[in-house]
Amino acid sequence: MDKILVAVIAVLLIGFIVWWFFGKHVTKAVTADVESDGQSVDVVVSGGYSPATVVLKQGIPAKINFNRIDPSSCLEQVVFEKFGINEYLPQNENHSIEIDTSKAGEYDFACGMNMFHGKVVVKS
Repeated sequence: MDKILVAVIAVLLIGFIVWWFFGKHVTKAVTADVESDGQSVDVVVSGGYSPATVVLKQGIPAKINFNRIDPSSCLEQVVFEKFGINEYLPQNENHSIEIDTSKAGEYDFACGMNMFHGKVVVKS
């Protein structure tokens, strides 16, 4: 009986690990607030990016305001490869990054070690 219980628990744990690392996790996209001088959205950096998906409107100047709460060195950098942006995020401070919204599309960003990811969607 003990062997069956251990086998069932092992199968459940393996299933959870596979789901955690390889499963598709749905994240909520947040649309930036549009004001007279542009659009902006706040992203909290704590164990990842929240929200992980940001939606911007094409052709309107945009800023993403990062606030890094997490003390880990991995999350102290944010990299937008397609925009050529690689910036340091000071801990417990807002840091704004201007985003080029001239072209519609999806643009990925990640931490300095490429372990945590987010996405900017520019819609027309």
